Amino acid sequence: MQNREGLYTQEQVNAYLLTIKKQDEKIDSQSQEIHTQATEIAYLKEEMAQLKRMIFGQKRERFTSIDDGQLSLFEVEQQEKQAQQEEITYKRNKAEKNKAKRLLLPAHLPREEQTIEPEEDTSQSKKIGEEITEILEYNPGRLFVKRYVRPKYAKQENPETLETKILIGDLPTLPIPKGNAGPGLLAHLMISKFVDHLPFYRQRQQFKREGVELAESTINGWLSATSKLLEPLYDALIKKVRQSEYLMADETPIPVLTKDKPGSTHKGYHWVYYSPLDKQVCFNYQKGRGREGPNGFLKDFRGSLQTDGYAGYNDFDNKKDIIFLACMAHARRKFDQAKDNDMTRAEYVLAEIQKLYAIERVASEKEYTFGERKDIRQQEALPVLQNLEKWLKKEIIITLPKSKIGKAIAYTLNLWPRLMRYIEDGRYEIDNNLIENSIRPVALGRKNYLFAGSHEAAHYAAMMYSFMGTCKINNVEPFAWLRHVLSVIPDHPANKLEELLPGSAS
Repeated sequence: MQNREGLYTQEQVNAYLLTIKKQDEKIDSQSQEIHTQATEIAYLKEEMAQLKRMIFGQKRERFTSIDDGQLSLFEVEQQEKQAQQEEITYKRNKAEKNKAKRLLLPAHLPREEQTIEPEEDTSQSKKIGEEITEILEYNPGRLFVKRYVRPKYAKQENPETLETKILIGDLPTLPIPKGNAGPGLLAHLMISKFVDHLPFYRQRQQFKREGVELAESTINGWLSATSKLLEPLYDALIKKVRQSEYLMADETPIPVLTKDKPGSTHKGYHWVYYSPLDKQVCFNYQKGRGREGPNGFLKDFRGSLQTDGYAGYNDFDNKKDIIFLACMAHARRKFDQAKDNDMTRAEYVLAEIQKLYAIERVASEKEYTFGERKDIRQQEALPVLQNLEKWLKKEIIITLPKSKIGKAIAYTLNLWPRLMRYIEDGRYEIDNNLIENSIRPVALGRKNYLFAGSHEAAHYAAMMYSFMGTCKINNVEPFAWLRHVLSVIPDHPANKLEELLPGSAS
């Protein structure tokens, strides 16, 4: 209400200003709430896009950059429409269709020869040559019984006392004492499950079609006995891997049946350690994903360790005897997942990382030595890394921390010193892809046999994956290797077990 002079009182002005202040505060609060909701909506959209990509999208991370001078999509469409109205004439030399080429059959395969004579009488004919046709055939794997017949003799030692001595040949040492499974069958069972991902129950069905029924408990007993026989060799592999100067580390889950969780599975982990220089891989089963797994396995390790950004490895960053490296492929994956959120920034980083991999590809194709690989990285990769680091530090300030692109930039900058470290030594790899290739069979196995029957079975699986993975790295045929090892390891000297490892020089 105005006073007599038509002016507002001080109390009225203060009340009006207070009302305006409250409205401003309310507007600010609503703006902040709208901003928070917008951020949350953007985050949920990113999560939804990621879930759709995981379910329906392609898994590869291939990135193809587009040059600035390239025509846009609409320009291409317009050009195509114009091209449809033009009359194009040209001459084309018609090439002859390639004739089907007969498959060259490997010379090492055994030949089963069958001679087919003409139906006519050839007794008065002279042979002038022959036509040879080879076809590739197959007989299903067959079971057979190997009988050891050992004659027994009575030898008279002393004619006066009529003492006799029984003579009989020694039975070859068997993988399972007093068992009736030979090394070839045991090797087949292990290879079929851990290389070809064929569960034991399917193998039992195959044997049943051959007229041989094997109980589930029998096969499980053979697995346990075989694994215990190979345990010292597994320990020798662990010892050799720990002595490596350069290791990669990663982990992958494996469901395990336990008595503690009836009706459900326990989530155990295979911790994997790969030595690129020695060409060996070791799987180590642990009940959890805690840092006690790698801390225990690498307790006395001295050298270079390359991992992803998982916090379980962070303890190694402070150890003076360990050079800690990160994986560029994991950083690249973050930006590949952020393309739906910020295409421009994500594609810029992917293009820069692509330059780094192009340098690695040249070094690999030209078979550079470690020294040459270090030199080309210092000359060509270092400038790319320096420019990318400046860009990341500038962009992290102006991106939303909770957005996909913000998380990708933060992840990469947090690991940046470790990501750059690969250029300091030509022995180092730019990423952990070698170890991920070794882990892939575990993922395939999970889809087939679903889970391990116990913690002990998961440990046995880690052992077999270690041997089979090392065979693959060294191009060793796994069945022949395992059959040989099972035949000789019972009598092999304990201090020379390394000689039996896949790829050993012996």
